[in-house]
Amino acid sequence: MMTRCIYLVDDDEGFSASVALVVKTRLDVEVVSFASGEAFIAKLPTLPSGCLLLDLALPGMNGLDVLHQVRALDGRFETIVLTGFGDISRAVEAMKAGASDFLEKPSSADTLTTAIETAFGRIEDRERTERVARAAREQIEKLTPRERDVLMGLVEGRANKVIAYQLDISPRTVEIYRAHLMEKLGVRSVAEAVRMAFASGLVPLMPDEKA
Repeated sequence: MMTRCIYLVDDDEGFSASVALVVKTRLDVEVVSFASGEAFIAKLPTLPSGCLLLDLALPGMNGLDVLHQVRALDGRFETIVLTGFGDISRAVEAMKAGASDFLEKPSSADTLTTAIETAFGRIEDRERTERVARAAREQIEKLTPRERDVLMGLVEGRANKVIAYQLDISPRTVEIYRAHLMEKLGVRSVAEAVRMAFASGLVPLMPDEKA
């Protein structure tokens, strides 16, 4: 299992040390602390995906600035913003900017670890979906343009005769293309082929090419 990483961006060294101790005691994680938003952004391209604990009241580049940069540069992180008491309006603004949760400082250990576990759950779900999509794209890229045309017809629920008419080929030729594409995709039914087409995310983007 890959190491789960928490990136803590807060200029209060004492608070950062306390949070790191709590989460490392309760969770199997690695904690990397940054004293400023600028320091985190400088390292962002090299960091593995993870959970970002982000103080909104940072000096210099504040938390909202960091959040906007993270969204512009990288979608691999789940962000939990940390706010002072009564600073709910800025937390709501951060949620609108892409943060997945917010916590008031200080929060209980249970509240903090629950929020982090929820964030990692979202990351794992997203990465699982991306793996499925990537595998589906790799299979679909094996198809010829004409096989993709036939697959598009199947996705749209067309009968073989309709696909044949629209592509100006015989129904028997459609059946041959369908058999070939199913073999290349490694599926046994049209339903599986259609599911793979949707999972890939490429169906609407397939070019209207002819073999």
